[in-house]
Amino acid sequence: MALFPFTLAAQPRGDRIRRTRSDHGRSAMSDIHGAIRNDVLTGSDPALPTPYRIGEAGAVAIAASARAAADLWELRTGESQTVAVDRRHAAAAMRSATYLRIDGNDPPESWDPFTGHYATGDGRHVFLHCNFRHHRDGILDIADVPVARPDREALVEAIRGWEAQALEDAAAEAGLCGTMVRTIGEWEGHAHRGALTALPPVSIERIGDGPEQPLDPDGCRPLAGIRALDLTRVLAGPTCGRTLAEHGADVMRIAGPHLPSVETAVIDTGHGKLSAFVDLREESGRARLRALAADADIFVQGYRPGALAARGFGPGALGPGKIHVSVSAYGHAGPLSPRRGFDSIVQNATGMTTVQGSPDAPRNLPVQPLDYCAGYLAAWGVMVALRRRAEEGGGWHVQVSLAGMAEWIRGLGTVDGWRDVPRELASDEIVGISMESDTPFGRLTHLAPIARMSATPPRWDRPSVPLGTHGAAWPRAA
Repeated sequence: MALFPFTLAAQPRGDRIRRTRSDHGRSAMSDIHGAIRNDVLTGSDPALPTPYRIGEAGAVAIAASARAAADLWELRTGESQTVAVDRRHAAAAMRSATYLRIDGNDPPESWDPFTGHYATGDGRHVFLHCNFRHHRDGILDIADVPVARPDREALVEAIRGWEAQALEDAAAEAGLCGTMVRTIGEWEGHAHRGALTALPPVSIERIGDGPEQPLDPDGCRPLAGIRALDLTRVLAGPTCGRTLAEHGADVMRIAGPHLPSVETAVIDTGHGKLSAFVDLREESGRARLRALAADADIFVQGYRPGALAARGFGPGALGPGKIHVSVSAYGHAGPLSPRRGFDSIVQNATGMTTVQGSPDAPRNLPVQPLDYCAGYLAAWGVMVALRRRAEEGGGWHVQVSLAGMAEWIRGLGTVDGWRDVPRELASDEIVGISMESDTPFGRLTHLAPIARMSATPPRWDRPSVPLGTHGAAWPRAA
């Protein structure tokens, strides 16, 4: 598998016939490969105790997004710049919430005690994601464990009465998050993996016509004057929005007031963003979102394929010249595409945890690289689309999946000697890449942007805020 997982598919103006994916894949990967090779990537794997090249994957994803920002800056001003990323620091960025402190204290625990691996009656394991209360209660209900008196040991015993595949299917049918733990060989023979290999991990497709929209040459940052709506939760999609914000975009996080959230993830991915509540169950909320989208350039969503399209917010439905981003667990094709999933779910579904541990004792990676790489590479796709919109017009659709990231990271190969690597980077190394911010949550200590850029160093101009802090309206231009 190629090091750089990038493909473009374009629809020329007035022509619905596209070049083949392979043609675009060779062109785009060549362009990005050359750009990254000219940047400075330092450090090496293994940075943390995992056989996967998470430092390499993270560094490429972060450098790609930073290089795309640098290219936009050059398009605005004619000024070129250098980009540098350290692989060890990039590995830390794949678990950035780990380094978050609030007034010097650990943040709230984001992992529910019921989340984890469970042995099944057929000698297999399942991984159940219960970090949202309704997901936990749904799993308890399926297993016939009293929701009013949740007991993990009772759930352990109940799961032993199931076959792993049957439990995965039951969870999916109920809209929950659980998966059978597969080996690499089992995943490679799975029908969905076959469908997935026909898709690029990141794609950028022209989806309509529209005039060229040049960037303002007077903008003071690569994404100055660009507005993005962020309708995502947890890590991958919000990391995309956070990355756009660190290069100067106005990013508004949109949340439903009725939807559960994980506060630590909200803080970790909220740097640089506005945050507003919009209730899409009501027509007034949908109208409010359409009004916000009319004045936005970018629409990032992380719901299951087709979910927002059914409410009128699908790719191409928001007017000409918009850049629509779809972040999903399993991609938009294949038998698993409708299913919900998070990084930990996809790690287990695709066999990665049987390499980190073993088939008899699966273990999650010490980082969440599928989420964070997907977020950084979605931001890369947005910025490539912005450049194409500036030069040739049109609307664009960026798609990225966690399963696609798993395929890409596995394709980078593994490293030896990882079991002897310390469980954590040295404290002084973490301090050197951290910063502090005053926020409504308190004084935060957290990782700073990892990419180093010579002309437009990334930064966040707004602090993390609780969901719904701002009104659902774009701020007036200064």
